[in-house]
Amino acid sequence: MAASFDAANARQWIAVPGPDDDKYSRGVLGFVTGSSRYPGAAVLGVEAALHAGVGMVRYLGPGRATRLVLQRRPEAVTAAGRVQAWVLGSGQDAAERDDPTAELLDRALAQPVPCVIDSGALDRVRDAAGPVVITPHAGELAGLLGIERDDVRADPSGCAARAADELGVTVLLKGHQSFIATPAGVRFTVTAPTTWLSTAGSGDALAGILGALVATHSAAVLDDADLLAELAATACVLHGLAGERASGGGPFTVLDLCAQLPAVIASLVE
Repeated sequence: MAASFDAANARQWIAVPGPDDDKYSRGVLGFVTGSSRYPGAAVLGVEAALHAGVGMVRYLGPGRATRLVLQRRPEAVTAAGRVQAWVLGSGQDAAERDDPTAELLDRALAQPVPCVIDSGALDRVRDAAGPVVITPHAGELAGLLGIERDDVRADPSGCAARAADELGVTVLLKGHQSFIATPAGVRFTVTAPTTWLSTAGSGDALAGILGALVATHSAAVLDDADLLAELAATACVLHGLAGERASGGGPFTVLDLCAQLPAVIASLVE
């Protein structure tokens, strides 16, 4: 049976920097996200990660996406280097993957660090050298399992657990109620506080938030991959609370959500 995961549970997974921390000890997160068709996904993921407390972001991707990321977040680094976790696949389509993107994914997946694998890289899940958490929506999970979307909607918890067992990874099945499962049997649910989160780019931000948490806790995840479940659930909590603040009862943009993340985190660690 899945346990409900809320803000009280999430609090312990917020890493507050100390006086001896620097950008490297706070976590370096790499991104291979975005495409010529969907460059905005790269911007939103990087924006969310930087607002969620990671020490440094490295972005590697198409030229247009790189330019947009730097215009929005000049502190992002666009050169290859050491990272403690990766976010892969947001804003990409495996059917349209070009050779440069495939090479970037190859290099990232070959590194023995944790990976957050989103939409356009879900076909590469089994290639990862490090622990993996995937972030599919119902349609993407149906594709991975070879079933219909309606089958996932009818039994989201069971389908998340089945995918975790079959793929050997942590699964975050995202939605208004998100379901998290690991191969070892850890099960969580997180219910969003607002239905206004169902907007384009929301999942890109969620992947960025989760990536920030994973990079910050990379060493612990390498020791115990089941911790990815708690981090995935924490990302859902932060994402939901930031959306609720941004909404105020009405619609909002994903950049509005990202801007609320520091206040949400501050309220949790008080």
